[in-house]
Order: sequence, then structure tokens, then C-alpha cells
Amino acid sequence: MILLTIFLMAVITFGTRYLFTHPSLPIRLGPKVAKFLSYSAPAVLTAIWVPIIFVQQGQLNLSITNPYFIAASFAVITAAKSKSIYLTMFAGLITFILSRYVQMM
Repeated sequence: MILLTIFLMAVITFGTRYLFTHPSLPIRLGPKVAKFLSYSAPAVLTAIWVPIIFVQQGQLNLSITNPYFIAASFAVITAAKSKSIYLTMFAGLITFILSRYVQMM
């Protein structure tokens, strides 16, 4: 049942993308719809990262000692300054590991 669900979701996703991107099909998005859809990626990404950073063990954790929050904050600052995805990932990962290590001590 799970494989069927995954397959159907893949078909639906491919179908909706194909309808709007294939050049020979007569369906075109208007400028207002295209602008509206430009907000979908940030909305989905926010829905993914907010629970990861702020919810641990089913509890809301807004503490400054939250290692996920510390690493995410440092990664955002690094991304804004460097504009390098590799440096941002490395800095966030190292900050997370160090903050977990310090927290364990």
C-alpha cells in the first residue's frame, strides 16, 4: 500500500509539472499565478525546517541553549555573509556538533 501511495504521488507530481512546463501544450500560467506560485518553495521549506529547529521530543524548545537553534542561526549569518552553500553547510554542521558537545559536558 505504501509503494502504491508513493507511486501515485510521483505520477501526480510529474503530471502537474509536465502540464505547465512542456512547450507544446497550450496551457500557460498568467503572471499573477506565476508570482503566487513563487512563494510555494519558501513556504514548503519553512514548513520543513521550523519543526526540526524548534521542536525536540515533542516539546517546543525556544531556549538559547537549543543546539539546533544555535547552528541554524550561525548558518543563516554565514549564508548572508559568504553566499557560499558549502561554507554555510560546513559552518552549520560544525556549530551544531560543537554546541551538542558543549551541552553534554
